[in-house]
Order: sequence, then C-alpha cells, then structure tokens
Amino acid sequence: MPYHIKELSAAESVAMFKALASESRVRIIELLAERDMNINELSAALGLAQPSTSKHVQILEEAGLVVSDYMAGPQGMQKRCRRVHERLVVEMAGKAGTVEGVGEVEVPVGMFANVSATSTCGLASREKFIGLLDSPLSFFMPERASAEILWTAGGFVEYNFANTLPLQTTVTGIDLAMEVSSEAPGYNNNYPSDLTLWINDVEVGTWCSPGDYGGTRGRLNPHWWPDNMNQYGILKVWQVDSTGSSIDGVALSSVTVDQLKIEPWQATRVRLGIKPESPHQGGFTIFGKGFGNYELDLLLRIRHTASGGTTPEPGANSLGE
Repeated sequence: MPYHIKELSAAESVAMFKALASESRVRIIELLAERDMNINELSAALGLAQPSTSKHVQILEEAGLVVSDYMAGPQGMQKRCRRVHERLVVEMAGKAGTVEGVGEVEVPVGMFANVSATSTCGLASREKFIGLLDSPLSFFMPERASAEILWTAGGFVEYNFANTLPLQTTVTGIDLAMEVSSEAPGYNNNYPSDLTLWINDVEVGTWCSPGDYGGTRGRLNPHWWPDNMNQYGILKVWQVDSTGSSIDGVALSSVTVDQLKIEPWQATRVRLGIKPESPHQGGFTIFGKGFGNYELDLLLRIRHTASGGTTPEPGANSLGE
C-alpha cells in the first residue's frame, strides 16, 4: 500500500481540519480510498460541476491530503487524483524538550552550481532564449542566472541550497518540490524518462516522468514562447525522513534523512539527472516561476527540532536570508 499514517501535532493539524470541513471534500477522500479518479469521475460521483470539484481538489492538495498528476487520456490530458494518507493521528500534547520548525529556501532554475547538458537542450528567461538552442555552452553564459526554464536530453543539473538554521537544530526530514517533465524534441506527451535524485551525493531514488507535455499552453508561459515546444510539467515533491524516501507520498527507497548528512551552516547539494544505465533516457525539463503551471522555483523545506526546548533563532524558518 502506498498510503501511510501521518502523525501531526495539534498545531500542524489545523490546515488539514480546515480542508476536511466540507462534506464534499470528505466524500472525495472516501472516493479516492477506493481507487484513483480523475476530475470527471469525481464530478459525476459528487453530482457537482467540474469547476467546483476542481476547487475542492485544490484545497485538499494544498493541505497535503491529495496529490494529482496530469496524464494522457482518450480526449487529451486529464488530472488524475489520489489520496496521500490512510490515517491521520493527532498528538494533542506538545513534545517535551523540543521545538519543531520548518526552514525553507527557494533557488531559481538558472542558479545551478554544476551542469552537464546534451542536445536537445536550452534555457530561457521570461524575455528570451539564452544563448543558442541545443548548445550546451549556453548553460555557462552569465545570462543563465535569469533562466526560469531549462531542458536537456541527458546529463544532470546540480543546485546548492544554503542551510542557515541554528547550530543546535537536528534535521528530521526534508521536502523538495519542483515542476518537472521529460525532454523530447518539440514535445511528446508520451515520452518516459527515468529521473534520479541525489542529495549530498546520496542517491535518493528514481521516478519515471511520463512525458514532455505540450499541445496546451502552460498557464505562466510568456506570450512569445513557441506553441510547438514543451509547455508544462508535473509538480513533484520528494520527501525524506527517518522512515525512508518517497515521492508524493509513494515509497521510493529506504534512504533516510540521517544518511543525507544535512547540517546547519553547510550547503545542501541537490542533483537531478539521468543515469546512463537507466532504461528510459528521456531527459528532463525544470520549470521555474515564469513557466509552466506552478509559480514555483526549486523549493527545499527542512524540518527540524531544536534540542533542550530552545526556541529557534529569529529568521530560522527562512533559510538563506
């Protein structure tokens, strides 16, 4: 079973309780307990219009109760939804001797620290392409810092996330979120690619991207972006904690957060790439705030505790600032 038990403090449960304060949203959770469903199927089962159903699903997604992927269907792309948790457990008493916190840092797509790109490849800012298309040299031009989308048929890209949490904190888990897809010449909605994630040189796991999506313009794409190129990706969240690694709540590997050696006041290195031996060599595209469907760069959240009941220092929940 891909579902798991989610343990929450009373404070952490507020957002989830708000999301469940609706008979329609509770019914959606019940329906998804039976099987994954798309928006049309949920609308029919609920007797609601599709826009209303989509809004309910969005609220459940924001609360972390439902995740959705866009998949090819008989009439184009469809949003397919699944629940994340099998059970929620709320701890009403606070943990003695510790203070929990979440620090986060968002890194722009163009601010990578290392890269190995192969044609087809390229970068673009909101205003224009950077350098020449299909030229790996473009990834080393100064303008690359303004890139909000990059794509490559192979290789890897690596980012450094500055961790400025107080020295007395203990890292208990991390979440890495990004909008990502495969990379085909032009676009191809059915173009699988095995994307592997490494954190601090530890291989976290591999997820197969279904395709390089096009045919429908990305919500955030600038007007000049060609219709015959990739348009949007899938929002994916990798998670690593003391129990192992997962992606969107689905178990990925046995790698735990302790193995990643994430330390305060050290950079956390995150690499996304294609292993040469992987069966699906479909490349990857990373969408930043100005492209695709999600106004998001690469976001790293670090869950942590401060020992001895010490309150985290001011600004500890905003890494890198």
